[in-house]
Parts: sequence; C-alpha cells; structure tokens
Amino acid sequence: MYLVILTGNGVLIIASIFDSHLHTPMYFFLGNLSFLDICYTTSSVPSTLVSLISKKRNISFFGCAVQMFFGFAMGSTECLLLGMMAFDRYVAICNPLRYSIIMSKGVYVSMASVSWFSGGINSLVQTSLAMRLPFCGNNVINHFTCEVLAVLKLVCADISLNIITMVISNMAFLVLPLLVIFFSYMFILHTILRMNSATGRRKAFSTCSAHLTVVVIFYGTIFSMYAKPKSQDLTGEDKFQTADKIISLFYGVVTPMLNPIIYSLRNKDVKAAVMYIVKQKYVH
Repeated sequence: MYLVILTGNGVLIIASIFDSHLHTPMYFFLGNLSFLDICYTTSSVPSTLVSLISKKRNISFFGCAVQMFFGFAMGSTECLLLGMMAFDRYVAICNPLRYSIIMSKGVYVSMASVSWFSGGINSLVQTSLAMRLPFCGNNVINHFTCEVLAVLKLVCADISLNIITMVISNMAFLVLPLLVIFFSYMFILHTILRMNSATGRRKAFSTCSAHLTVVVIFYGTIFSMYAKPKSQDLTGEDKFQTADKIISLFYGVVTPMLNPIIYSLRNKDVKAAVMYIVKQKYVH
C-alpha cells in the first residue's frame, strides 16, 4: 500500500507539473494534496513497517515529537486544502466567466500557502503542548504511531489546556472547512439544476464527484477520531482503542492510497497527461 501511495501520488505530481493542460488551480491543489499524502505517510508508515518486520518497537522522545508534528500538520493542512478545492469548484461552475480573474495564479498559490502555514502552526502548538507534559509508567504508546490522543493517555498531569486547544483546532480545521465545502456544493447543486444542457450537468457533476468522494472518506474518518468527546479518549479506557487504531490506519494509509485512484479514474485530463508522459519517456 505504501508503494502504491508513492507511485500513484508521484505520478499525479509529475503530471500536474509537466503537462501544460494541467496548469490550472484544480490540478495545482491536487498536486499539493498528492505531495501532502506522500509526506504524511512517509512520516509514519516506514517506522510502522520496521516495527512489524524487526520487532523493534521503540521510538525516541524527539522522534515521537517529529512524527506527531508531521502527522498533525499534514492532517490539518489537508482539511484546509479540501475546503480550498471546494471553493475552486464553486467559482468554476457558478462564476465561469470570472473564474480566471477570481482564481488567478497569485490567489490560488496564496490559498495553498495559507493552508500549509496554518496547518504547520496548528501542529506546532498541539505538539508543543503535548510533549511538554510529564509522562508516567512504562511509556508504552498503544498505537501504530505517536498519535496525539494516544500519547496524551500516558500523561500524569492536567490536560485541560490540551483539550481546550484541540476543541479550538477542531472548529478551525474541521468545522469551518466543512462549512465552506457544504455551502460551496449547495450553490454548485443549485447552478447545475438550472442548466438546460444535460451534457453540461453531467460534466459539472463529473468534475465534483471525485472531490466529494475524497471529502466523505477523509472527513468521515477524521471526525470519528477528533470530533467525539475527548473524555471518551483520555480517561485511560481501552474500550475504543482498537477502533481508534483501525480508523487511524484507514485515514493514514488507505485514504492517501485511494486519492490518486479516485481523482484519475473519471478524469480524462489526468489519464491523457499520464499517457503523454509515458509516451514521451519511451520515445526518448
């Protein structure tokens, strides 16, 4: 699965860079999403594979902090990027004549930069607050990776500040982007239903279906992890630990693997770009 993630997302990145037909805001965001998925899985999957193969299941304090930072940063950034991509589809379908003006290169590059910067700052805050706390017992993390909720279960101090900042983080990085996605697609649906051309409606639905599929998969798993009552996770109970680890593995490995497949299956532009790159390679 990790090799599929590297290959699939790598191909999408190469296609979006070298094919001039894909030099649009939508594929720019898609390239960012693919790069993010590679970074996210690379921060955790190799160490998990080493643990499974060699039975060496220890990690340094610094290594745990780095893994937590990248995991949280990539997750936060992806939430914002999916919101930005929904806004891009809204402008493309609801304001097509003004699309090139509203979504100029400066605008969509700035949108992506804000997503990356905000995700990094959010992760830095959450990681710093978690790793400054005292840890008790044998310091065994009951998880595949140094996931923040799993690490906080080992803390023997008051974690109310962590809970408060995580609630704020959930509002900013889960709820707000989801609201942007929801209202963007409400306007998109309204516009599509008013179209007279059946071909136009099919094309509009086709351009949105891949993004909506990714949103449902990603947000469904993320919400099940971070949007439930924190007392349920941080009281030391083992009742939900198995389910949490499976969910974490799903959005950490399965979702990044599915993203390039979902975006390329029904996308003629991506298919054409990949075929063009392959032909160029064999020709030269």
